[in-house]
Amino acid sequence: MSLQAILPFTRSLLQEVVDRGDTVVDATMGNGLDTLFLATLVGKDGTVFAYDIQEEAIQKTKERLIREGQLTQAQLLLKGHETMEEELSQLTKPISAAMFNLGYRPGGDKEIVTYPKSTIQALHILSRYLKKDGIITLVVYSGHEQGKAEKTALLDEIRAWDQSLYSILKYEFINQLNHPPFLIAIQKK
Repeated sequence: MSLQAILPFTRSLLQEVVDRGDTVVDATMGNGLDTLFLATLVGKDGTVFAYDIQEEAIQKTKERLIREGQLTQAQLLLKGHETMEEELSQLTKPISAAMFNLGYRPGGDKEIVTYPKSTIQALHILSRYLKKDGIITLVVYSGHEQGKAEKTALLDEIRAWDQSLYSILKYEFINQLNHPPFLIAIQKK
């Protein structure tokens, strides 16, 4: 067995909890890779709510989903993830998973980044709508100034979450240079 890189490990965790027909969230749509991954997991009877504040993210994701025949189950929302209560409050069953890739959109404007306040707000919303044994994953990129602040605030926040309600994992490679990304996985008990 070899250790999995951050992104494959993240996906393997989600594959364990997401079934066809489920509802899931891509909290940071970016270029649509995670939206496509989640859409494939939930199938045509499932739903993916995907959030981003950039019109270009919506367009790139839509094009990707159309190419792969996965658009019908995705709702691409041009708004911040801190607003997801609007959609989630309408659900009749809990979500099984949510994904975040924090930082900035690869290939996009590096000045448009995620912020601790909205990310933590989104986490609190998701925790209320997450099913038992469901998982929230956050891949944290801290190699830029805002990323460092977000990393600190996020870790301070989740360290305080009740261990009787949540199991929280931090998965990282400690011998890599230049602030490699790491994974936080939150599973509801």
